[in-house]
Amino acid sequence: MQFMDIKNGRFYLGDCLEVMKEIPDGVIDLTVTSPPYDDLRTYNGYSFDFENTAKELYRITKEGGVVVWNVNDAKIDGSETGTSFRQALFFMECGFKLNDTMIWLKPTFSAVGALKTQYAPVFEYMFVFTKGKGKTFNPLKDRICKTKAGIKRKPTMRGKDGKIIQNVENVSKEIGQRFNVWTMNTVKQKGENVHPAPFPIDLAHDHILSWSNENDCVFDPFGGSGTTAIAAEMTNRKWVCCEISEEYANMAVERIQNHQSEEKSESEVKIESDIPIPEGEEEGN
Repeated sequence: MQFMDIKNGRFYLGDCLEVMKEIPDGVIDLTVTSPPYDDLRTYNGYSFDFENTAKELYRITKEGGVVVWNVNDAKIDGSETGTSFRQALFFMECGFKLNDTMIWLKPTFSAVGALKTQYAPVFEYMFVFTKGKGKTFNPLKDRICKTKAGIKRKPTMRGKDGKIIQNVENVSKEIGQRFNVWTMNTVKQKGENVHPAPFPIDLAHDHILSWSNENDCVFDPFGGSGTTAIAAEMTNRKWVCCEISEEYANMAVERIQNHQSEEKSESEVKIESDIPIPEGEEEGN
C-alpha cells in the first residue's frame, strides 16, 4: 500500500476499507468526509462499499468521537433517491448517535433543469454522528445577533403542555453562537485536471474546530482533493487520508504540499504521532 507522509499527516493511495482494516480500534477523534453522492458525479469509475465503510468508521472512532458525513441525493425518474437518509439510519444501526443534521447552504446552484419541477436545490446535508456521548464541542461564535447588545430580556419557551415558560433574565450580546445552517460558497476550479466534487476548505476547517482539539487525529476516507488534510494542517491536527484514484491522489498530495510551501514548512516529513496508523510501501520521490 503506497503512502506519503506530509508534515502532520499521512496520505494513502488505496481503497479506504483496506486502509481502515489496518487501523486499530478507537484511535480516530474525528472524521470529516464527503463521499460520492449517488451518480451525481463520476469519480474515474470508482464506487464504494457504504455499509462496510460505516461499520469500519464506527470501529476506528474513539468513544466520544465524531463523524461528519456531507452528502446529497440524486433525482431519478422524478424522485430524490433518499440515499442520504438511508445512510444516516444505517450509521445509527451501527451504533452511532445522530447528534445533528446540519445544512450546507450554497448561494448558487447549477441544476438549471430542475427549476421546471421544483425550487432551486441549494443545500446539502452534513450529518454529525457521535460514538456515544460526544467528548468535544467548541461552538463557533460569529453570528451577528438581531437584538441590540446590552439589552436585558427574559426569553421564553413553550413547554410540552403548550404553556409559555419564562426563562432567567439575561443580557443580549452582539455576537452569538452559530446556527446549524452554514452558508458557504462552492469551490471554483480552473484548468483541466480538477476533482469533480471538491468541498470548501472553510467547511472542513470549521467542522474540525467544532468537533476536535489540537493534536487530535482527523480522518478522511475519501481524500479527494486533499481539503480535509489542508484544514487539519491549518488547525494543528494530525490527519490520515485515503484516495483510491491515483489521479486524484496525486492532485491532492500536490495541493497539500503547495499549501505547506506557502506556509514555509517542509513538504515531507515523517509523521510524529502516538496514533497507530497502518504501515505500507512509502511512495518514492
